[in-house]
Amino acid sequence: MEGIIVESFTMDHTKVKAPFVRKCGTINTPKGDIITKFDLRFTQPNVSAIPTASIHALEHLLAGYIREELNDVVDISPMGCRTGFYLILVGEISEKKVAKALINALNKIIESDEVPAANAVQCGNYRDLSLFGAKEYAKEVLEKLKDRQ
Repeated sequence: MEGIIVESFTMDHTKVKAPFVRKCGTINTPKGDIITKFDLRFTQPNVSAIPTASIHALEHLLAGYIREELNDVVDISPMGCRTGFYLILVGEISEKKVAKALINALNKIIESDEVPAANAVQCGNYRDLSLFGAKEYAKEVLEKLKDRQ
């Protein structure tokens, strides 16, 4: 990997204050499309991490709810460190608009009665999901994000 720059490795994880929404990159495709990547940080790096059942449930819930809020979503995936998610979409969009969409999605998570696709046919690890945990993290992040708006 010598000479390859991984954007997330260039950020000083000791200086950020979670939760936050950060535009962390854009790519212009050969056909002229713009792909934008966002860091949706839920917990403070190197201080706390979201348990796997909770982050897995958040992933399932956000997969639908973020698409209800934003157009042209390519993917929303949990970070390996379990401190948040990467959101990838087609086009340019502001951090403020993504933050508003995330707030709306988190509100929907709090109101959810079930985790979508929580079965062996639709999920490769359906037994490792916590709706309760997802709701608790959604509440925590929502409260802190609203304070910063």
